[in-house]
Amino acid sequence: MILFYAPDILTCSELPELESQHCIRVLRKQAGDVIDIADGKGTFYKALITDAHPKHCKINIIESGKEVLPWNSRIEIAIAPTKNPERMEWFVEKAVETGINKISLLKTRYSERKEMKTERLRKILIAAMKQSLRASLPELQETTGFEEFIRQMFDGQKFIAHCYPEKKLLLSHLYNRGENVLILIGPEGDFCSEEIYWAEKNGFQSVSLGESRLRTETAALIACQTIHILNQLP
Repeated sequence: MILFYAPDILTCSELPELESQHCIRVLRKQAGDVIDIADGKGTFYKALITDAHPKHCKINIIESGKEVLPWNSRIEIAIAPTKNPERMEWFVEKAVETGINKISLLKTRYSERKEMKTERLRKILIAAMKQSLRASLPELQETTGFEEFIRQMFDGQKFIAHCYPEKKLLLSHLYNRGENVLILIGPEGDFCSEEIYWAEKNGFQSVSLGESRLRTETAALIACQTIHILNQLP
């Protein structure tokens, strides 16, 4: 199954230009062929090609159906971007494959990269959504300062993962299955002690992801996967 992305399918009866090119020039689809489309908002569509134009492929919707995600709770990861952008791109791709609702970029005291352009990350989000045959495109929040971010409202459990040698429980021991969850992941230099203090003051619980020393993107993916594993237990 090949999935196309058309966020405005209900108001515009044609595929976006890049999707049209892939559909007509690369896959050689023709008028009369039926294709599968996702709108990124949780709905799949089957559509009939009415005009096989390589830049403006026109379609008629045949049927639609809501996506049923394999997880019920909302999963959000806020992460300090890595110095090497390819490592962030890897995390974004794998997080979508694993299952995530929102990724936020954090600017912390020890951040290796204070700002990160999100255009490339959004393209990876879309590609990973299509590859995973999903209809829901995860949200991507632009880089936000740590203090501003932790004051934002969130309906669910909030955790901050760090490596300071204080006694803290594993994420797997603190997370309540089925609840919405937001997890903060710091840079390679970790959060500073003041950031941990203020996070806890704003309702975040300090957690451990295990004894292994993890890169930023690896820690974020493990946190995401831990939530999924816990929610899949009988």
